[in-house]
Amino acid sequence: MNARIEKQDNRLNVIGELNSQTVPKLWRESSAVIKSAGENLLFDLQGVSRSDSAGVALLIDWMRQARACALEIRFRNLPEQMLDIIKVSDLESVIPLAE
Repeated sequence: MNARIEKQDNRLNVIGELNSQTVPKLWRESSAVIKSAGENLLFDLQGVSRSDSAGVALLIDWMRQARACALEIRFRNLPEQMLDIIKVSDLESVIPLAE
């Protein structure tokens, strides 16, 4: 399944599977979305069916891109697999999670 981003108001819904095959295309597409964002970004990952470490790497790159554009970025509804990778990698204090 291809991954995609759907913009809904001020929220970006991430949908599909995040893995080494889907992340490169999504990364290229999301770059323009981040550059055109307003003051802040909220990525909602509720629609992510599965993720591996490539998905976590994508979140970190989105954070880098947001900082370069002076934007605040937050992530919400991360799948359990992604949260487990974040915990094992000791990235809990690095990845900005929204309530």
